[in-house]
Amino acid sequence: MSASSPLLNELIEALRCLPGVGGKSAQRMAFHLLERDRQRGLRLARALEQAMQRIGNCTRCRNFSEEPVCALCASASRDRHVLCVVESPTDLAAIEQATGYRGQYFVLLGRLSPLDGMGPQELGLDLLAQRLGEGEIEEMIIATNPTVEGEATAHYLAQLARAGGIRPTRLAHGVPLGGELEYVDRGTLAHAFGSRQALD
Repeated sequence: MSASSPLLNELIEALRCLPGVGGKSAQRMAFHLLERDRQRGLRLARALEQAMQRIGNCTRCRNFSEEPVCALCASASRDRHVLCVVESPTDLAAIEQATGYRGQYFVLLGRLSPLDGMGPQELGLDLLAQRLGEGEIEEMIIATNPTVEGEATAHYLAQLARAGGIRPTRLAHGVPLGGELEYVDRGTLAHAFGSRQALD
């Protein structure tokens, strides 16, 4: 996308790094900031710079944090016997917002995918094994996504937990609450049917 100003071109190109933002959207954002919202644009620039420089990963759970140990890991009110393993900080945020879960977390920052160069080392599984070996954790909740890579990662994590004498559990997948069977896709319905449970 060519604009009359090299700086404008650079801004548009920089905005394209955001997920779902193509050339037209990036141009629209850049023009909006320059035409109507320069003060908020400057605020955005400062916030981006500060975040990129100061936010790293927690040394215990690998979630985003400005401190070496994040607030969730440092909190004395969290249950130290339960560890939930998620693929991304987005998944962690979703669980925190939607559930009453009060345990600890571990963020993989990806999933096993040899084709993408994501192996156990990249997912921090050595750090996870170290945490499991500390002796506090009794249950590991595996909350990876129900994709092919997510399921492979879940299987690997379950083996890791069992090797440490820890009970692995997996998030339930299947028919959504309030859903009607005739509208559920075939794959979801087949998975739900195959994972059915006895009623007490």
